[in-house]
Parts: sequence; C-alpha cells; structure tokens
Amino acid sequence: MRLLLDTSTFLWLINDAAELSEHAKEVIVDPDNEVFLSAVSTWEIAIKSALGKLPLPRSADRLVPEERERHVIESLALDEESTLQLVRLPVLHRDPFDRMLVCQAIAHGLVIVTADRLIAQYPVRSTW
Repeated sequence: MRLLLDTSTFLWLINDAAELSEHAKEVIVDPDNEVFLSAVSTWEIAIKSALGKLPLPRSADRLVPEERERHVIESLALDEESTLQLVRLPVLHRDPFDRMLVCQAIAHGLVIVTADRLIAQYPVRSTW
C-alpha cells in the first residue's frame, strides 16, 4: 500500500502520541508499505511553528527531514497534476492543506492516513 500521512499523523508518529491509532502505527511501520509526507505538510508545520502555534523541539527545517529519515518516510513534492485536482473537489473541508493532501492522494493513488473524518467524505481512500 502507498500511504500519505496527514500533518497531524506525522506529528503524532514522531512524538509517539496516544492520539495515533494502533492500526495507523501498524500500517506506517509495515515494511511492505511505502509511506510519504507531502511538502504541503512540511509547509504547514513550518508556518505553524513560525507563528508560535506549533512548538517543536528543534527547528522545522531540521526536524522534518531527520524524522522522515528516522521513520523511513519519503518526501512527496507538490506537482501541477495534484494542484489541478482541486477544481474537481467539492468544498467539504475548509483547511487548504488538507484539501491539497486529498488532491495529491487522488493524483498519485495514495491512501491518506488521517483521523480527520471530513477527508473520508472525498473520493479518496483513507485509513485510520
């Protein structure tokens, strides 16, 4: 399975947070699965950290790549094909970061690992 972590899932994973479901942990660590973190999530983490809304143990520019490497998570760039999926999405979710993750999942055939129930209303596969 090819998985796309949403921002919260990535943060819960790297902090070993109780919010991360056992099923999510299992699919993320399964060596048969490819796991991705979008540049969109990296952008969201950097913005929220800079605004003081997301305290991090070290700067986002160090934390994200170090944690991706530690957890064997690949980076997923934002591409034109993904952004153009946006015109096909109904406005079910107001969060622009989550909407773009949905677009990337659709464009690249990924399953989103998320606790966000609004994402499940989109025409995309998700798991939690």
